[in-house]
Amino acid sequence: MNNTVEPDLHLYETHKIIRGPYLQSVTPTGIIIRWRTDLPTDSRLVYGTSLDNLNGLIENKKGTTEHVIQLSDLEPDTKYFYRAGNSAQLFSDADSTHYFITSPANFNNKKIRIWATGDFGTGDSLARSVKNAYLKYKGNQHTDVWLMLGDIAYTRGTDKQYQEALFDNMYDELLPNTVAWPTPGNHDCRSADSESNHGPYYDIFSLPVQGDAGGVPSGTEAYYSFNYGTVHFISLDTEDTPMESDSKMIHWLQKDLEANKLKWTIVFFHHPPYTHGTHNSDMHWDSGGRMFKIRENILPLLDTYGVDLVLSGHSHVYERSYLIANHYGQTKSFRGKSMVKNTNGKRRKHPTSYMKMEGSPGAVYVVCGVSGSRPSAGKFEHPAMAFSTDRFRGSVSIEIEDNRLNAVFLDNQGVVRDWFRIEKKKKPVSEIPDLSEKN
Repeated sequence: MNNTVEPDLHLYETHKIIRGPYLQSVTPTGIIIRWRTDLPTDSRLVYGTSLDNLNGLIENKKGTTEHVIQLSDLEPDTKYFYRAGNSAQLFSDADSTHYFITSPANFNNKKIRIWATGDFGTGDSLARSVKNAYLKYKGNQHTDVWLMLGDIAYTRGTDKQYQEALFDNMYDELLPNTVAWPTPGNHDCRSADSESNHGPYYDIFSLPVQGDAGGVPSGTEAYYSFNYGTVHFISLDTEDTPMESDSKMIHWLQKDLEANKLKWTIVFFHHPPYTHGTHNSDMHWDSGGRMFKIRENILPLLDTYGVDLVLSGHSHVYERSYLIANHYGQTKSFRGKSMVKNTNGKRRKHPTSYMKMEGSPGAVYVVCGVSGSRPSAGKFEHPAMAFSTDRFRGSVSIEIEDNRLNAVFLDNQGVVRDWFRIEKKKKPVSEIPDLSEKN
C-alpha cells in the first residue's frame, strides 16, 4: 500500500496520530516503530534513555500516512523512551508508557516474559477483559514478547477491522511499549495474500524477512523467526502458504531449526495439530486438511530438532497437551506409553511438570483460541491432552529463565485455570525423576 505523497508543510500542525505508535521487530541493537496519521506528513522520532534527554533523532522527509521508522546502533537490553511526530510537532506523549526495551544478546539468561493471545480480534468487552486480567496479573513487569496466534481481526481481516480490534482504545497500554509478533490466521488471510505479502495483515506488520532478528532469512513476512535471549521463536503460515513436504516453507523450517543454537525453541502458528474443540484435527475436511499437513510435514521436524513449546489458536477452546513426541496421525494412533514423555499420567490426572533433555524430542502443545468472544465448544476426547476446557476466555502467560519455562492459562477474571512447567537438563531424561508426583 503506497501512501507516499509530497507533504503540505503549513498543515502539519493540524495532523494527528490515528494508529499507534506500535513496536515491531526488536533486536539487541534496533527496533521498528510505526504509526499512522490522518493526513500525509513527514516523520520524526526522538528517543533516549531518559525522558528528560531524548537526544536521539531520526527523520523521513517524505510525506506519508504510514510512518515506519527503523532505529539501529542501540545498546542491547536497554530501555529507551521516545516520542513520534513530524517536523512541526511531536504527537505522542512524553510519558513512561512510550518506551521500548531492546532484546538481550543471544544466550543471555535474563528472565523473559511472553504473552500469547489467540483469536482475539473481536474488539469487544470480552477481549478487553482478557487484556485487563493479564495487565493486573503481570503488574509492573514488562512484557518482552507478545505472540499473536492469528485471527487478529474478525471477520475478514480488513484494515477497518484491524483498527477496531487492535488499535482503537483496545490495547493502548501495550502497543506503545510491547513488541508484537503475529502469525496469520484464516480470518486475517481473507483480505491478505501470503505469496505476494499484500493486504492489510502485511501492510500493518513489519516482520524480519532477512534474518534481521536472528534465524535463517525466510524472504517473506508470511513465515519468519527471531531470537530473544535464550529463546528462538518461529512463526509459520498454516493458512495461505503451501505445507507440502517439498514446499519452500518446510525447507526453510528445517534450515532454520538446524541453525538454531539457543536453549529454548517456541513455534507458533494458527491451526492446531491436535484439537477436539470447535475444530476437530481428526477430520480431513476440517480447515482444508491443514491440521493433517501440520502433523505429517511439520511436527516430525519439530521433534527432530527438540522444539519445546507449540502455540496455536483457531479452535475456540483451551487445550494443553502432555509433553509428547512422535504423534503424526489421528487420535486412534496415539500411544501414551511411548509418546508421552517424562510424566506420570496414570497416577496424576492432570500432570503439570515435565523434564526433558536439551535437544531431545518432546513438546507441550497449547491451543488458546479463547482471547476474544468467539463461540466455544469441545468434546475433549483427545488422548494427547492433559487439560481442556471451553468454559473460559483467557490468554497464556509464559516466563522463561535459564533452564525453566513456567506457563499459566489466565482467564478473563484473573484466575489461573491451568499451569505447567518444563525444566531442561543435560543428562538423559531416563535419569531424571518425574516432577508430577511433587506438584
